[in-house]
Amino acid sequence: MARAICLRLLTMAPKTRAQLAEALRKRDVPDEAAEAVLSRFSELGLINDEAFAAAWVDSRHHSRGLAKRALAAELRHRGVDTDTVKEAVERLDSDQEADTARRLVERKLASTRSLDPQKRTRRLAGMLARKGYSAGLAFRVIREALEAEGIDMEEDLP
Repeated sequence: MARAICLRLLTMAPKTRAQLAEALRKRDVPDEAAEAVLSRFSELGLINDEAFAAAWVDSRHHSRGLAKRALAAELRHRGVDTDTVKEAVERLDSDQEADTARRLVERKLASTRSLDPQKRTRRLAGMLARKGYSAGLAFRVIREALEAEGIDMEEDLP
C-alpha cells in the first residue's frame, strides 16, 4: 500500500521525502512500512531531495522571479533539510538575482507611470519584497530604473 501511494504521488509531480512521509502518515501507513518504502525509493533514486531542491530553485527563480529568501522558505515548507536548501539557493549568484529583479521592475514599470515617484517606488519595492528580495537590492534596482526614465531620485524622494 505504501509503495503504491508513493508511486502515484511521484507520477503526478516530484515530491520530497518529507512530503511523501506526510502523505503516508495521513493515510495511516505504519511507520515501519513507510520508512522501508521511503528508504528503498531513496536508494533507487526515485526520491532525491537534492535534485528536487536544485530543480525547484531553477524553475521558480526563472518562472516567478523568486529571490533566494523566498525560494529557501518554499523548500523548507516542503520539508527539505537546511543544508540541502542552503546548497540549492547558493547556486543562484547575486548577479543573477539582481538581473531578475531588474527584469521584474522593468515589466511593472510601465503600469506605474501615472503615479508619483514615491508611490511608484513603494509599489515596486512591495512587489520585490513579496518575491523575497532584500530592501537594499530592491531600492537600488528601482532607483536605476527610475533614473533611466529621467527621474532624479534625489529630488523626488524625501
